[in-house]
Amino acid sequence: MSLTVERSAAGADLVEPGASAGAARWVRVCAVEDLEPAWGEVALVEGRQVAVFRLGGDEVLAVDHLDPHTGAPVMARGIVGSRGERPTVASPLHKEVYDLGTGECLTDPSLALGTVPVRVVDGAVELAIVA
Repeated sequence: MSLTVERSAAGADLVEPGASAGAARWVRVCAVEDLEPAWGEVALVEGRQVAVFRLGGDEVLAVDHLDPHTGAPVMARGIVGSRGERPTVASPLHKEVYDLGTGECLTDPSLALGTVPVRVVDGAVELAIVA
């Protein structure tokens, strides 16, 4: 399954890594029930592919779908796991492991995966975009 969000405003983009989601506009991408636990799906938001992961219950995290090592759009097909309390995804290509919350690469400090602020409101998954 792939999720698609229609373009909502010219010039709008997802919140950049490290930017505050406080001034962002939230866009609904799917119902939380549409996501299988421990599995990724791709949402196309404002022309950007985002990998959305439901970890358990209503806990959802989102990261760039592009693999930082190769640039291939594959991260939603990565292997979901954890390192201690940190939820992770391993790239399906070269198995680099990324923290889903911070985007930090735990196996190669020179790489980082962009994260996207996400929230669940009334059972709907929303991603932050800036105007």
